[in-house]
Amino acid sequence: MAVITQRPMVRHLRSGPTAYVQRMRRGKVVNEGVGLSFWFRPMISSISELPIDERELPLMFRSWTNDFQEVAVQATITYRIVEPAIAAGRIDFGIDTTLGSWTGTPLEQLGGLLRELAQQHAVGVLANMSLSEVLATGITDLRQAISSGLSTDDRIAETGIEIVGTRVVAVRPEADVEKALQTPIREQLQQEADRSTYERRATAVQQERAISENELQNQIELARREEELVAQQGANEKKRIADAAAASRVKTEAEADNTLVRGTAKAAAMLELGKAEAETEQLKVEAVDGVGETVLLALAAKDLAQNVPEIGTLVIAPDMIASLLAKFATGETESIPAAAAAEPRARA
Repeated sequence: MAVITQRPMVRHLRSGPTAYVQRMRRGKVVNEGVGLSFWFRPMISSISELPIDERELPLMFRSWTNDFQEVAVQATITYRIVEPAIAAGRIDFGIDTTLGSWTGTPLEQLGGLLRELAQQHAVGVLANMSLSEVLATGITDLRQAISSGLSTDDRIAETGIEIVGTRVVAVRPEADVEKALQTPIREQLQQEADRSTYERRATAVQQERAISENELQNQIELARREEELVAQQGANEKKRIADAAAASRVKTEAEADNTLVRGTAKAAAMLELGKAEAETEQLKVEAVDGVGETVLLALAAKDLAQNVPEIGTLVIAPDMIASLLAKFATGETESIPAAAAAEPRARA
C-alpha cells in the first residue's frame, strides 16, 4: 500500500514499484503512473491505487455431474491488471488519504467476479460428464474450459484484467462415493498382494523342497562314498592279511627248506661220520685179529684208562689181588678186563 506522510495543509504519497497510482482533482486526472511520489492536498484530491503484479486466486466450489454425483473442484487462477486506468474506472480502488489503505474491498470484488465466471464455465463442463469421466479426464477438461472461458470473456477484458494461468488441483467426489470407488481397486490390490504372498510362499516351499532334496542327495552320496570307503578298507585289510600270510608262508617254507637242508646235511655228516667210525672200528678189529689175549688185555686196559673218569686215589685190596691171581691160575682170563674195569669204578 501507499505510504502517506502528513504535513500541515498538505500530505505526501509514496507508492511501491508494483502499484499504479491515479490522482484526480476536481474530476480530472492530474497524476497517474507506477511508483509515483508526490505532494497533494487531501481536501481536493481523490487517489486510487491498483496492484499490477500477478495475483493468485484460490477457487473452491461444488457441482453435479450428469449422473447426479456431487464433486468438489479445487483450482487456482493467476491474473494481473494490465489496464489499471480502465480497471480504476470499473472497480473502486480509492484509498484513504490519511491511512493509505483502500476504503473498500476491490480485490474481493474482483475475486468474486473471477470465481463466478470460472465456476460458470466449470459447471457447464461437469454437467455434461459422468463421474467416471470426471475422475478420468476432468482435471484437464476443467482447466481448458476455465482458461479459455475467462480469456474470452468480454467483462474481464473490459475490466482490464489478463488471465495469466489456470490450475485445477483436484476433483474429488463425496467421501462415501470416493471410498466406494476405491474399494474395487483396493480389493484388486489386495488380491495382487495375496497372489504375491502365495507365490512367495510357493516359491519358498519349492526352494525348501529343493534344499531338502539336495540334502538327501548329499546324504545318499555320503553314504555311497562311505560304503565305498568301507569296501576299500576291507579290500585293503584283506590284501594286507593275504600279503602277510603269503609272506609268512614264504618265510615258513624258507625256514623249512633251511631246516631240511640242515637236517639233510647233518644226517649226511652223521652218516659219513658213522661210516668213518665203522671203518675205523673195522680197521681196529682187523688190526687185533689174531693177536693174543695178553695184547687184548693191554688194549682193553688202555681204552679203559682213556674212558674212565679221573681217579685221584687208587686203593688195591689184598683180596682183589688174590682173586686175580686165582683166575690167572685157573685160566679164567676172559673176565679179568671186566672185573678190572668194574673195580676201579667201585673204588672211585
